[in-house]
Amino acid sequence: MLMELAEYLKQYYSGFNVFQYLTLRTILGIITALVLSLLMGPYIIKRLSVAQIGQRIRDDGPQSHLSKAGTPTMGGALILTAIALSTVLWGNLNNRFLWIALATTLLFGAIGWADDYLKISHKNTRGLSAVKKYSWQSAVAAAAAVFLYMNAQSPSETQLIVPFFKHVILNLGLGYIVLTYFVIVGTSNAVNLTDGLDGLAIMPTVLIASALIVFAYVTGNIKFSHYLSLPYIAGVGELCVFCGSIVGAGLGFLWFNTYPAQVFMGDVGALALGAALGVVAVVVRQELVLLIMGGVFVLETVSVILQVASFKLTGKRIFRMAPIHHHFELKGWPEPRVIVRFWIISVVLVLIGLATLKIR
Repeated sequence: MLMELAEYLKQYYSGFNVFQYLTLRTILGIITALVLSLLMGPYIIKRLSVAQIGQRIRDDGPQSHLSKAGTPTMGGALILTAIALSTVLWGNLNNRFLWIALATTLLFGAIGWADDYLKISHKNTRGLSAVKKYSWQSAVAAAAAVFLYMNAQSPSETQLIVPFFKHVILNLGLGYIVLTYFVIVGTSNAVNLTDGLDGLAIMPTVLIASALIVFAYVTGNIKFSHYLSLPYIAGVGELCVFCGSIVGAGLGFLWFNTYPAQVFMGDVGALALGAALGVVAVVVRQELVLLIMGGVFVLETVSVILQVASFKLTGKRIFRMAPIHHHFELKGWPEPRVIVRFWIISVVLVLIGLATLKIR
């Protein structure tokens, strides 16, 4: 929106040309989303408290979590509002990648909102049934995958890049739709499973979104993409603004979500942010790198799968409780220790992911 305004105003003053630079708009997107989150946060938290939209705590979870009952939830609405406003303000609204990323994020947020609303209204931790939740997620993810496939303007948009190997690029064909579907749905649910401690999910999300800014910029720049032997995809650089908005909104939310949390993001935030990371990774052709950078999310998901499989097959549990962050809590780790150590692991994994740009 403001980019178009600057385009018009530059005929009167050439200084407005500066707003055409993607790097500047990305920085402004980060700052705008951060400021919006910080300004809106207290009001939204107050409104959630007045409306008695409080977190429901599982009876079989760690006893230390019982004191969190009633903490305002659905704070993900704050994140999504900041992301949407910042993206619309600083993004190029003629860019198809920007709109598919934003639409997918908001639709997954709507699914999460419905889930959170049912939990609160029914005063339990069930929410949407697993079948309904997965069906809606599948519908949105499949629609996004088909849209990206049908609107691909070059073969590179549907090829799979294997990290650390310069010349290993696979033509996926219709397999692109299947891969895209699983990346979006899988990442969405993985972030949701991780969102169990104060700030645990939001910081890795911010770190990964920061790294995706680099991938989007390089992939959308013909000179850098050629130098780094990555496929050039015209227009994908605009996702820098979208990812920057995630970074700013995430940091603003962390201001209120850090231990002890004043607000939780709920499914409305977790499902949406996971989908956002997934769709951006697909568009910049870095699905496998996302698997590396999101190692904490992968670990949390795998721990749940192993726990369920082990209990059904042998009647025994591998972990004291799943997802795995609860296992460490039950071993006696204070909650802040679990959170910060998982953050440190995320930093290392994101750096490894960024290293794939050069180690090829």
